[in-house]
Amino acid sequence: MREQRVKKMSNLLVKTLREAPADAELVSHKLLVRAGMMKQLASGLYSYLPLLYRVMRKIEQIMREEMDAIEGQEINMPVVHSADVWKESGRYHADVVEMLKFVDRKNRDMVLAMTHEEVVTDIVRTSVDSYKQLPFMLYHMQTKFRDEARSRGGLIRVREFVMKDGYSFHKDFDDLDNYYKKVAQAYKNIYTRAGLEDAVMVTGDSGMMGGNESHEFMHVTESGEDRLAICTKCNDASNMEVAVEKKRKINFDQEMKDIKKVHTPECKEINEVADFLGVSPEETLKTLIYMCEDEMVLLVLRGDTHLNEAKLSKVLQSDKFRPAKAEEIESAGLVAGFVSPLEVDNIRIIADEACIEAINMVSGANEVDYHLLNVNYGRDYQADVVSDITEVQDGAECVKCGGPIKVTRGIEIGNIFKLGTKYSESMGAYYTDSDGETKPLVMGCYGIGVGRLAASVVEKYNDDNGIIWPLNIAPYHVVVMPIGKEGSDAYVEAEKIANSIASLGMEVLFDDRDLRTGVKFNDLDLLGIPLRIVIGNKSLKQNEAEIKWRKESDSQMISLDNILEWVKDNIKYDVFI
Repeated sequence: MREQRVKKMSNLLVKTLREAPADAELVSHKLLVRAGMMKQLASGLYSYLPLLYRVMRKIEQIMREEMDAIEGQEINMPVVHSADVWKESGRYHADVVEMLKFVDRKNRDMVLAMTHEEVVTDIVRTSVDSYKQLPFMLYHMQTKFRDEARSRGGLIRVREFVMKDGYSFHKDFDDLDNYYKKVAQAYKNIYTRAGLEDAVMVTGDSGMMGGNESHEFMHVTESGEDRLAICTKCNDASNMEVAVEKKRKINFDQEMKDIKKVHTPECKEINEVADFLGVSPEETLKTLIYMCEDEMVLLVLRGDTHLNEAKLSKVLQSDKFRPAKAEEIESAGLVAGFVSPLEVDNIRIIADEACIEAINMVSGANEVDYHLLNVNYGRDYQADVVSDITEVQDGAECVKCGGPIKVTRGIEIGNIFKLGTKYSESMGAYYTDSDGETKPLVMGCYGIGVGRLAASVVEKYNDDNGIIWPLNIAPYHVVVMPIGKEGSDAYVEAEKIANSIASLGMEVLFDDRDLRTGVKFNDLDLLGIPLRIVIGNKSLKQNEAEIKWRKESDSQMISLDNILEWVKDNIKYDVFI
């Protein structure tokens, strides 16, 4: 543990604010700006000021240590990419709207790095040719740029950010599976050391990254933008984009009855129809009409469920779809608000799996103010595709253990992907196996946003007075504050103690600012330094100092003769810069 230098607050670049920015919604955004730890330059673009940058460096160091522990090798790849490698993988022309493309002075297509799969594959395809070189993992801490349409939440969703991303290379999928588990554990270690030991690993959607399996790590909080489905019994968790539930069988003990058309005046909404007919919403069918590019598709859901557009996108193999307009519905011979899946010609029908397990349902009759009773799948209508296209509902049954599912929200603080051979095949990254056969490298990808992780910690650790940094990633461990002007006995003793604590290897702030005591106390609470030591003339006469942990409401008095031993016994941490 190396000796530290005391930092005087009088020349520390920090200016606290009483009020948060008007557009700040999340607690972390409000507090980090108010604490003078970051400054916005433009939408989604922030400067990290000294205190926050120290936090981020500590997070990066934790990441390095955990990546090194699983044999990762740190490298550095450029932020600006030639578009050639992105064209090879196919992502350059994949209409990724967040990708910032530009042309350099020699008229060459260039890309600002969103991620580094292409670049790392380009490195490895010229460096690896034998199975004897496998497996290995490369990682780096690098700036990324994603041209987000709507930046929000301060550091939670930005356009420019620093990410730790790693890429592993394997001879086969079994080897990737084994390493994937090691990375998952390393990520859990990172979150625990940073103060988010309750982070949840959830099944996710690979999205633009590709691959055949992915997981996200979530900090569960109602301020999160991601929706999660977590089983309260077995703890199985998924992002709502891919979450599944056990589909309930509706009226499955009934015999199929004959279809009957009934008059339902002024009943368009599901609840209106259900109330009028004396049935529950789960006994109705909801029929939606969408346009997928130039094709009309008809979606059939159970009336009490909601469409999951991420799941629909996979079924349609496109994200270019929207609800059909009134004139489009009319031109297809359908009646908006009363659409029926029966006797529909030349329109593709996609039915949710729940509709198959439902007997004697109510549907529209494709006639104004009329509905059909006793509609049954298979007998009365068929679907071109049957798939899970609905959102999991709160209280639904877990498919793995039957326990109840809780729908909640979270902030994504990391993700891991089994990329497989998506990039190695498209970019020609092959190796020769022990039999002399040429095979594509099998890849994994692993990312954590540094700023987002820091902000998530603030989301968890705060109170009405400000931030409460966990000791491991706090910008400084201790702040020593004299009550008295420079040269006073209290000031001299406080400075002496600050230097003594720093000599132990602790990171110490010395609040020598010439401000009112109440203002300084408010500032220090806002900044969230874990331990505060205050020495005034009154306590000095008693040979004591007031010690207070930021996370606790009460303070205590400690003898000045014992203060160094107390600090050594009570400050336990494993990261310092």
